[in-house]
Amino acid sequence: MTTGLWSNGVVAVVAATVTWLLVPLTQRLAARVGAVVAPDERRVHRRPTPTLGGAAMLAGFLAAVAAAAWVLPGFDAVFESPREITGVVLAAVVMYGVGFIDDLRDVSAPAKLAGMVLAGSVLSIAGVSLVYFRIPFAGFWVLTPDLSALVTVLWVIGMANAVNLVDGLDGLAAGIVGIGALAFFVYTQQLAGNDLLRAANPAPLIAAAAVGVCVGFLPHNFHPARTFMGDGGALLLGLLMAAATISVGGRTRDPFSGQTFFFFAPLVIPLFVLGVPILDTAFAIIRRARQRSGLATADKGHLHHRLMEMGHGQRRSVAILWGWTALLSATALYPTITGLGDSLVLLGLAALALALVTWFHPGLRRPPES
Repeated sequence: MTTGLWSNGVVAVVAATVTWLLVPLTQRLAARVGAVVAPDERRVHRRPTPTLGGAAMLAGFLAAVAAAAWVLPGFDAVFESPREITGVVLAAVVMYGVGFIDDLRDVSAPAKLAGMVLAGSVLSIAGVSLVYFRIPFAGFWVLTPDLSALVTVLWVIGMANAVNLVDGLDGLAAGIVGIGALAFFVYTQQLAGNDLLRAANPAPLIAAAAVGVCVGFLPHNFHPARTFMGDGGALLLGLLMAAATISVGGRTRDPFSGQTFFFFAPLVIPLFVLGVPILDTAFAIIRRARQRSGLATADKGHLHHRLMEMGHGQRRSVAILWGWTALLSATALYPTITGLGDSLVLLGLAALALALVTWFHPGLRRPPES
């Protein structure tokens, strides 16, 4: 095992251990401050549940990055000029803070959006920003500083909301992001092995820490959940995935080892690694626009709700969506691992996306009204 893999493995273990150990403390804290979610008509849990688990996740991330990675070999280049990783840490704290306040008391949608913009701006100012933007079959654009900052903030908002929206069943968001972060970590290792990722790039470290945080949280959160990550945890995971994908996807203009598909992979990989929450977000926007309700209005029309309406229980619904995430990730990563299938991977991804749309799209499976 190379030094880099060993060091990233230790980071993931530290993140998982600290998160796992601290979750019981956040449960007691939630009970003291009243951060307990009662069952209601739009939620599927049946008993009051503490919802500050995201605090343990933040602590796990900080311990892994600011403590473990600082002393481990393999991260010298990342901390040699620590502006970027410091920016990620600060943005993570800001993003969690936004969700934490919302977990204690309802925050208006504009105020919550402003907090997300602040977190994205911190990333951009620290240099973690999209410089190159690719569109498949249309090449790429070098973004101006102003446009780079705007696209970076929009990317952060999109990722954070995608994870937050999919956090509706026990273990769902943590499992999906854990699988997605692991797949993205594999992608960064392939890039690094082909000299297409600088040693100073923080993406592998962020992805490894995100995997650990999710693994450490899941034992407390899988059905029946003893605690929830809350908006704080969901927004934090979205921020981490945004930072990792920005660090890779928006920072290199090189094709991957001559493979034409991976010229576009920095855009395609994050979209399909987190395909389930992104698709769920798209459905939610369409559904709420048709119903003329606000985009922040909660409902029970998400993918996981539809699975339960089909007769699947919580655990099976979660397992199905974990499986979709793993399948989408594996299909997108297949060419990087084997060097084969460039011409077929887009067709495979399109077929999987079409299957998801056909099965889950609002209205497509409803019988016609008589």
